[in-house]
Amino acid sequence: MKAAVLESYSHFEWKEVETPKVKPGEVLVRIQFASICGTDMHIFPGDFHPRTPVPFIPGHEMGGIVAEVGEGVSGFNPGDKVAVDPIIWCGECPACQRKHYPACTSLKLLGVDMDGGFAEFISVPPHMLFKAASHLPDEHVALVEIYGIGFHANNRAKTKEGDTLAIWGAGRVGQVILQAARTKTKGTIFMVDPLENRLQIAEKFNENVIGINPKKENPVEAIKRHTGGKGVDIAFEAVGHAEEIEGVYTPVRSCIQSLRGGGKVCVLGLSDEPSPVVFKELIWKEAQIITSRVSDGEFTEVIEHLNRGNLKPDALISKVMPGSEIQKAFELVQKEKEKYLKVLLDFR
Repeated sequence: MKAAVLESYSHFEWKEVETPKVKPGEVLVRIQFASICGTDMHIFPGDFHPRTPVPFIPGHEMGGIVAEVGEGVSGFNPGDKVAVDPIIWCGECPACQRKHYPACTSLKLLGVDMDGGFAEFISVPPHMLFKAASHLPDEHVALVEIYGIGFHANNRAKTKEGDTLAIWGAGRVGQVILQAARTKTKGTIFMVDPLENRLQIAEKFNENVIGINPKKENPVEAIKRHTGGKGVDIAFEAVGHAEEIEGVYTPVRSCIQSLRGGGKVCVLGLSDEPSPVVFKELIWKEAQIITSRVSDGEFTEVIEHLNRGNLKPDALISKVMPGSEIQKAFELVQKEKEKYLKVLLDFR
């Protein structure tokens, strides 16, 4: 088969490699599309070293068609359209014993800790596969994984009908938090981002969304003004490495300040920098800070909403390129990352 092999950091090669042999208890999937993730953009230059020793095949957001079913597997047939969940829990650590799988201390992912989906085929156990309706476009199936992150965050925050939300960061993760939230509440959702094009996408494809550019107005003051001074029920932080903006507090502290009494902050942004928090501001509101990591079984929920047309996957797709042009695709996103949300690679 053909695969995109990261031969050395910052250098992909589109080459012939051995097609995986289907072992008993596994399913061979013919990859249709795979999506470039923010994590992939860190893997590419070597930021994850030594976790990602090269050469290897990255790719953990993917969808495809069942090509072959291994001995002992039931419930899947050749031709089935499937999304691949890349997460592998250890099943033995204290978190796994409590069925809190995203907190697994040995969590691994296809395409990060081992070969993944930037290839024509991949062989995985059936529990990592989720069937999608035959009418669902193959491009959309490749987005199930990132949608799972958005739904998991909303489930962690317990978003419910009537809730008003604020989402700091209108990039890939912020957009899927928004779309997932819109399946749970019709309340106003504020999107905070210094990039106007991302705010425009959020407002264009989703109802009752108010975009706020923190370079033009203080987001906390704007949210308080729109809510009559009350604040929002839930604020999500999906920024990570935040740009410093004069006169504006860091995203996590701003999230806290934007809350109503008894509200919740859900933090997803993965940053190595400390994030100052004035706990008095949190305590006065008896508010909560919770966190969210990856997903935990939300693939089924995502696919149900995709099948019904409740999500807007085309809003996420900035560009589609052949798998053979993966080097060009990564360099493009690397140079103009502010321009793109999701770039899909076509492996058909």
